[in-house]
Amino acid sequence: MEVIILASGSPRRSQILTQMGVAFEKHAAEVDEHCELGAKEAVAKLSLRKAQTVAAQFPGRVVLAADTLVALENRPLGKPKDEEDACRMLERLSGREHQVYTGVCVVDAQGRAFHDVATSEVCFRRLTREEIRAYVQTGEPMDKAGAYALQGGAGRWVTEVRGSRSNAIGLPWDLTCALLQAAGVQVAMGKEQDGMMKHGADST
Repeated sequence: MEVIILASGSPRRSQILTQMGVAFEKHAAEVDEHCELGAKEAVAKLSLRKAQTVAAQFPGRVVLAADTLVALENRPLGKPKDEEDACRMLERLSGREHQVYTGVCVVDAQGRAFHDVATSEVCFRRLTREEIRAYVQTGEPMDKAGAYALQGGAGRWVTEVRGSRSNAIGLPWDLTCALLQAAGVQVAMGKEQDGMMKHGADST
């Protein structure tokens, strides 16, 4: 079985790839993630940048990279700067629908890039200030896009997810499988299984 390179340190992305039956090793990409584009365009550009950066270090290997952003009214919400910033983000998301965009890029052994973006709609119930403060104090939101992780404590706030649940975690299952297969990688489990991904947003 071919061993690909995952250009990410995200444990959730590792979990999804393992469930797909894909053999991989991790080499997190070190790139400038600052981008002035809209959320969808930004994740497309950053995932390509990450994949190509790591592919240059490992010529002849297949590299998978992803980048996830949360957006509200088409404005991206990055990782919070501090606890107050995290609280402000969650107050904005309270009782509203927002988008999770994940750009995925696979560079094949010949250096060709295959990439696309998945979108999910996530709805939160209305949150109290006390709930937000208590969650932020756990430290979980501090390295997450949009200041939350649905696979963690924020999962209880979700009223609906439209689109890929695995995308809301940080690696859209069906899109990732399609791109890996386009790059010549065999995937043991090519379709996301109902209930396999309970909740979902990761960002690293």
